[in-house]
Amino acid sequence: AGEVAKLMVGNAKTQLAFMEIGGWDSHVNQNSLLERSLPSLGEGLATLAQGLEPIFADTVIVVMSEFGRTVRENGNKGTDHGFGNAMWLLGGAVGGRKVYGDWLGLDQAALYENRDLPVTTDFREVFSVILEQHLAVPGDRLKLIFPHYQRTNKIDFLV
Repeated sequence: AGEVAKLMVGNAKTQLAFMEIGGWDSHVNQNSLLERSLPSLGEGLATLAQGLEPIFADTVIVVMSEFGRTVRENGNKGTDHGFGNAMWLLGGAVGGRKVYGDWLGLDQAALYENRDLPVTTDFREVFSVILEQHLAVPGDRLKLIFPHYQRTNKIDFLV
């Protein structure tokens, strides 16, 4: 995280950077995995934010997973691959302290395939907002990036 911050602060042409943190697949003993992994995620995000301090006001940080987890625990005290999940948006350019998306609850009827949170806000909508409003990518270019996606314009999270 510190190296990414140095890259972003030290090179005005660098507008995007990606980091990957593995080890979150929690089919077994999910509580233990989260107890070990969440502190290092928090420390990494704090290190990133501190390193980005000179440009933090103009920064958007996205934390996401490529898939969700099932709502209910499996037989191994873990959860299996699911559908809907959460994305965290942090940074000085993000209007914070809000939750976007629709909460349908945990009743069986509200779940996707009776086991997963449904997707209520497509990740492409979030990235479209960042690309268009924060990185000034022209709206007509978004169709090249997300060719089969139709914007909903239902979220507005940037300041």
